[in-house]
Amino acid sequence: MLLLVFTLLPLTVFGTGHASDSKDQVDESVHTATNGVPFPWSKVRLPNYIVPVHYHLLIHPNLTALKFNGSAKIEIDVKNNTNWVVLHSKGLNITTATILDESEAHLSDRVLPVLEYPPHEQIAIFSPKILTSGEKYFLYLEFAAPLGDGFYGFYRSTYKTKTGETRILASTHFEPTSARTAFPCFDEPNFKANYSIRIRRQPTYIALSNMPIEQTVELTNGLLEDRFDTSVQMSSYLVAFVVCDFKHVTGRTSSGVEVSIYAIPDKWHQTHYALEAAVKILEFYETYFNIYYPLPKLDLIAIPDFQSGAMENWGLNTYRETALLFDPATSSASDQLWVTMVIGHELAHQWFGNLVTMEWWNDIWLNEGFARYMEFVSVDATYPELRVEDYFLHTCFAAIGRDSLNSSRPISCPAENPTQIKEMFDTVSYDKGACILHMLRHFLSDEVFQSGIVRYLKKYRFKNAKNEDLWESIANTCSEDEFTSGEHCYTNTQATKNAYLYAGEHMDLKTIMNTWTLQRGIPLVRVNLQGSKLYLKQERFIKTTLPGDPLWASLQKGFLWHIPLTFKTSHSRSDTRHLLDTESGVLDLDESVDWVKFNTDMNGYYIVHYEGDGWERLSAVLRHNFTALSHKDRANLIHSAFQLVTAGQLSLDTALNLITYLKSETHNVPLIQGFGYLEAFHKMVEKRKLSDVTQNVKAFILQFFQGVIDRQTWSDKGSISDRRLRSEVLSLACDLGYPPCLEKAKQFFNDWMKSNGKMSPPSDVIETVFCVGAQNHEGWMSLLEKYSTSMSEAEKDKILSALATSKDTTKLIRLLYLGMEGQVIKSMVLPSLIYSVARNPEGHNLAWNFVKKNWDRLVEKFQLGSFSIRTIIIGTTSQFSSKEELNDIKDFFESIKDESSQLRVTQVALENVEKNIVWLDRNLETLRTWLLKTLKLNDKELQ
Repeated sequence: MLLLVFTLLPLTVFGTGHASDSKDQVDESVHTATNGVPFPWSKVRLPNYIVPVHYHLLIHPNLTALKFNGSAKIEIDVKNNTNWVVLHSKGLNITTATILDESEAHLSDRVLPVLEYPPHEQIAIFSPKILTSGEKYFLYLEFAAPLGDGFYGFYRSTYKTKTGETRILASTHFEPTSARTAFPCFDEPNFKANYSIRIRRQPTYIALSNMPIEQTVELTNGLLEDRFDTSVQMSSYLVAFVVCDFKHVTGRTSSGVEVSIYAIPDKWHQTHYALEAAVKILEFYETYFNIYYPLPKLDLIAIPDFQSGAMENWGLNTYRETALLFDPATSSASDQLWVTMVIGHELAHQWFGNLVTMEWWNDIWLNEGFARYMEFVSVDATYPELRVEDYFLHTCFAAIGRDSLNSSRPISCPAENPTQIKEMFDTVSYDKGACILHMLRHFLSDEVFQSGIVRYLKKYRFKNAKNEDLWESIANTCSEDEFTSGEHCYTNTQATKNAYLYAGEHMDLKTIMNTWTLQRGIPLVRVNLQGSKLYLKQERFIKTTLPGDPLWASLQKGFLWHIPLTFKTSHSRSDTRHLLDTESGVLDLDESVDWVKFNTDMNGYYIVHYEGDGWERLSAVLRHNFTALSHKDRANLIHSAFQLVTAGQLSLDTALNLITYLKSETHNVPLIQGFGYLEAFHKMVEKRKLSDVTQNVKAFILQFFQGVIDRQTWSDKGSISDRRLRSEVLSLACDLGYPPCLEKAKQFFNDWMKSNGKMSPPSDVIETVFCVGAQNHEGWMSLLEKYSTSMSEAEKDKILSALATSKDTTKLIRLLYLGMEGQVIKSMVLPSLIYSVARNPEGHNLAWNFVKKNWDRLVEKFQLGSFSIRTIIIGTTSQFSSKEELNDIKDFFESIKDESSQLRVTQVALENVEKNIVWLDRNLETLRTWLLKTLKLNDKELQ
């Protein structure tokens, strides 16, 4: 009896062979399969002695019945003798399982049973005959499942035509661990294989996959079967297929790659900008990486229901519509920048992630950090008018916000199960990863950095790599011949002669970078200028703990970074460099100086505190000659000052005095940075119903920055930077009730209403116009109706943001439940909608209560650990600043302990609220006093 075979077989049958692999062969702990018999594998990761070589997939979706079936014939390479094949499967009904030999003859005269172990999303197939090491076998499986109704795996999506007809399509999203929900597979990134895919469809649809169609065959039942070319070797999470009725535009790169942009037919006209951008950026990457894109085609497709921004599936990139489609009539300058950056990100992945893939998810930053950084590098090269380097600062500011909490994590850290893996797709992997790469590039030079990453890509192409492989590649960027001929690089054998010469110091690149990737947090560099000497000291920067607190010593213990410092002084014409790899140091200057500014242009990833009278000296520079510092340095000073205030290391009035110079500021980046902090203070005190402080923050902004506000035009004219500032400033001015702003916005909104929504306000101010219009019932209802019929996703996003600003809580509740239902408002935007409602002073408690009440439905819809769940948690809780609210959050997390205990984000949320509480306790009276004093002085000046 077959059941007895399972229960009585010795565990050594699972894998016999080389002693060196015994840790993967004998599995002493026993897990129970769904049918009650022992499951032969207990680890979350698959055994490594069976490796997939080639998948032959057949997929047949039924878009009427909303289900699919298929088959997988997987060529496997057996490394050690075994009777078992263990792989991944989740939610699939496997109807047939058998194993074939090299000639495709069955090893057994019967269908083999399949054991399932859902906690690890694994299945096991037992072969009556031992699979012999070195022999070729095929695992054949047939399966079926419903199309998913979420955003992962093989799922259904819908859209409405201009005439109101609902149409259905099916699309995939597999990263990180959802390929197993579409077909049985070895769903780990280091199991790279070739894929030959066939898709059956109705003639009214088209099918797309990673590779071009080799042949389309008409079947006897009226179906068509598209047979795609065999793919290059790739990880399972990069497999993709879509069945839809979309239209496309096509172009070709100079190297012959066919690039196509797909969208629903009614939005086909919004695809042209993306095509231009994709061709230009793909050509840039081929040149920069010195490696041709290895596939014959690249499709970019806008999916109507899509949870993340985009996904880099090799040869078939999938996008949210707002990340790919550009409508000149309704898309703002920010929308254009967003589309361009997302395309730059996904195309970078064709090399970083697809060609070279991280060995395991603990190093996902090798994919995402590089892609985030290269989106700036590529767009700066191909669209210099977008001035993306200015916005890279905000990427690092975001990283610091997370990294300065004790709940942060190292860039490279363990992640085993799917929830832990999903949480790795966060600010640390993306933004901090990008920032340390930027620091490294400026540390080494553009040429050394570029040659190093090209070497990395060439060495590991079609393979997997880990953290240290990158440093090794960058540290060995040329041959001995190249080195001796004077090339700008060195090899390990030459390291003792030269190494990276940085201010006369020899360095070990791997040791340096390990301090940035293997330990959490960000360093604070204390600078004390005394005459011609600079006294330096580094420590871990933490916002929530002061040096005198009992926990301080333990939170600082063991932290040391190798920091590539840069600085300029009142007397220097160029940057000075120094590698600080000790806790403290002293630098001798050539002469006494008036001031010093560290972290030039914020090319480094560290916070600087200027002790003694250092901040007063820099404030004086900003007031009297701010152009002595670059606009990036000015923005960096504003950011650092307020970060230090939050950490309790700088007084709030010192930081506020620093930004009073902004009424003379001529560059948009420092202005936006300063406005951002003032807006945050306004929202915080407004939500705490501190009416006197709220009114004075508002008065300060409108009085001190009236000139900046009044300079803004209600148009789409100017540079991208000017247009972004216009959007930010006018939005804030109207939100603060500035009469000229409200009057102009109401005029535009009334004209829009009279035209039945056909006359669109300038795209850069359209959201501000809608926000003002949404404050009365008629306007709010008109916007909701327009939302349901608009064919522009950019316009719909702006309408939704405006609807969430209503002061009518009944309307806000209605909005949230429309997002939950997913009919009028698609569920994919629910996380951002919850966040928008939470930002509304009338909605922040309402949004949090909605999350608590609907938690189970939200987790079912968006998956635990996903970016969406993190957005929901942080977006609602970060608005709180009282002990009562903190206790309520703790109570809720305790009530869902089974889930909350798996999430890092719950600790981030609690720490954020604790930070807000401490900030108000420490700074509220200072803020109140400073505002009164400053407003009185301003009144006197005006008299």
